[in-house]
Amino acid sequence: MSVAENIKNVRERMNAACLRAGRDPKEVTLISVSKTKPVSMLMEAYEAGERDYGENKVQEITEKRPQIPEDAKFHMIGHLQTNKVGQVIDKVVLIHSCDSVHLAEKIEKEAAKRDMIANVLLEVSKFGMFLEDVIPNLKEIQAFPHVCVKGLMTIAPNVENAEENRKYFKELYQLYVDIKNKNIDNGTMTALSMGMTGDFEVAVEEGATMIRVGTGIFGSR
Repeated sequence: MSVAENIKNVRERMNAACLRAGRDPKEVTLISVSKTKPVSMLMEAYEAGERDYGENKVQEITEKRPQIPEDAKFHMIGHLQTNKVGQVIDKVVLIHSCDSVHLAEKIEKEAAKRDMIANVLLEVSKFGMFLEDVIPNLKEIQAFPHVCVKGLMTIAPNVENAEENRKYFKELYQLYVDIKNKNIDNGTMTALSMGMTGDFEVAVEEGATMIRVGTGIFGSR
């Protein structure tokens, strides 16, 4: 199947999951995970109407960004090393993988140099923060004037049966709602980035506002 056909298929499944959960499909952003894929494939997705691309490596973003139309948006979804923050901060709309206060401090420094606000999600996963650390870390990061926490992100385990990940998505959604209810986030939190090719339908049913689909759009790596 072509990239365009794959996108149509993913969107149909995404919309069906929204319907089951009583949600508006407009609440969910599909991020085409284009890591390791050539610009020609990104352009196929672009021509099929997609505008949001997820990349794991800073180098790929810096190479691809100038070759893609201006209205395309890049998301940093992979582990971000502190020494690479300066190279990528002004080329992405959102850093999904802010996994520590230490990284947030570096993002703050680089954003301040450019007089910009960097939008980030706090990564809650075995590679990132534990659930119980999120609120204390969020309170620290909120003191940074050039970093805006837009929500939470998780990478669920790679499982055969997507249902096994429902509990992780439920937990993250509950934390997201708690933070909003207690107004710990100062009202800036709007994003819940969870679900990938194998489990995005379950993630949508559990409240994801962003899904990150690579293989389902571009084929296997």
